[in-house]
Amino acid sequence: MTNRTAVDTEGAWFEPEGIEELRRRLPIPYVDIVPVRTDLDGSVVEVGLLLRADGGGQIVRAIVSGRVLIHETVREAISRHIEKDLGPMALPRIPVSPVPFTVAEYFPTPGISPFHDQRQHAISMAYIVPIDGETAPQEDALEMAWFGLDELLAEPSPLEEMTGGRDLIVRRALAYVGAT
Repeated sequence: MTNRTAVDTEGAWFEPEGIEELRRRLPIPYVDIVPVRTDLDGSVVEVGLLLRADGGGQIVRAIVSGRVLIHETVREAISRHIEKDLGPMALPRIPVSPVPFTVAEYFPTPGISPFHDQRQHAISMAYIVPIDGETAPQEDALEMAWFGLDELLAEPSPLEEMTGGRDLIVRRALAYVGAT
């Protein structure tokens, strides 16, 4: 058994130049998280979407997402990114052994898959995580809004404000929970 408290994850990433070089050469592991609110029966009733500026200066809707760090479990990465984007009072219900509902492979070249990230080839495990607490946008998030299923499936939909195929992640999440 490994003593995880002795493992240093602080500074476990690279300087900007180093990560750019790695992004050109290696697929990077990520987690994509679709935050949801559920009713008493556990059925999804709302989906939370962030509003943030993308790398090109556009304001877009987004899901919680980010890299998995060295010596970090997927569960820890999910928890860290939820707190980083939604705040410390979000109170996520992360399963003890999280299993993704889908895997998205983002390519820097458009058209290889429905998922695109101009910076890198990223392989992202996607999770649906119920949120029980209060959320407040953190760091680079401008807003956190909860949308009912009818709003997400209507025309026009807030999902149209998403880029890189992330709307497909949300649509797959809704299909996975039988909400479409």
